[in-house]
Amino acid sequence: MKSFIIIALFLAMNITSYSQNKVEGNNDEGTMKSVDLPEVVVKNAGKDFSYYLPDKNPDLSVKKLQSEFIAYDLGKDYEGFENYLVILEGEKGILTATYDSKGKLTSVVEKYDNIQLPAAVIYSIYKAYPGWQIVNDKFLYTQEGGDITKKEYNLKLKKDKEVIKLKVNPKGEILAKS
Repeated sequence: MKSFIIIALFLAMNITSYSQNKVEGNNDEGTMKSVDLPEVVVKNAGKDFSYYLPDKNPDLSVKKLQSEFIAYDLGKDYEGFENYLVILEGEKGILTATYDSKGKLTSVVEKYDNIQLPAAVIYSIYKAYPGWQIVNDKFLYTQEGGDITKKEYNLKLKKDKEVIKLKVNPKGEILAKS
């Protein structure tokens, strides 16, 4: 009887160990594709909701200031005012937000200087202007009512003694040259 129980346990362990097969080779079965969706931060303002879309900028100082804004608690400070202005300053920029009399976020303006540029912007600039060097950059990001109204980089390029200024969108497309 003991030998029968030992054999049954042995077979049960072997059967369960073969029940999970590892995927071998280049089989795509079982892999999951990751898609980045835009982050939306919702703040409750009475019956209304406030929307803020943080930018996916690679610079840590931009992310830090946006995180501080997301964590900012308006509380009851807006009560008694027609408009309420919040100003947050970081090491490389400033974020200003306007709330209405009900505490709803109406607009956000962000301005940063000399930040880390996205790879698409750097690539397109150096492809279009070989031999030029980016000496100064500004990032402007504005939203109204949860919609992005402006998102652009103002760049200053220099080559020898020649200087040009460019407006570039985050995809690297040159919008204006002066």
